[in-house]
Amino acid sequence: MEILEWIGVGVLVLLAAIALLFGRRALVARGGGTVQLYLRLSTMMEGRGWSPGFARFVGEELRWYRMFSFAFRPRRVLARRGLAVVERRGPAASELLMLPEDWVILRCTSFRAPVEIAMAPSTVTGFLSWLEAAPPRSLAI
Repeated sequence: MEILEWIGVGVLVLLAAIALLFGRRALVARGGGTVQLYLRLSTMMEGRGWSPGFARFVGEELRWYRMFSFAFRPRRVLARRGLAVVERRGPAASELLMLPEDWVILRCTSFRAPVEIAMAPSTVTGFLSWLEAAPPRSLAI
């Protein structure tokens, strides 16, 4: 009987973890403006380093959260002011294991470091609109 109790506890813990992941996503998305987005965390190996997640547009920032994380803080924050798209391409053959083939990969520069993000074509349109809607930069004299 003791083994069945441990199996029951294990199943209960697993269900609680899944509920926490979905609850976290619902809390973050409650303010609206979320999109599914993959971010390339490591560029050490060609075609690798992609991590699934979702992003939320909050004013001048794009806050990216890992899909399978319990953290309520974003893993990466991209400021609109310092972000520029350098290249637009489709997934390479080695990236098709992780990314859908119709998704678009954008290589961007930012103040911190270059970043690659992958998203659905419809999301690209919204992302580029958000990026271009930035107020003009003021020149310090």
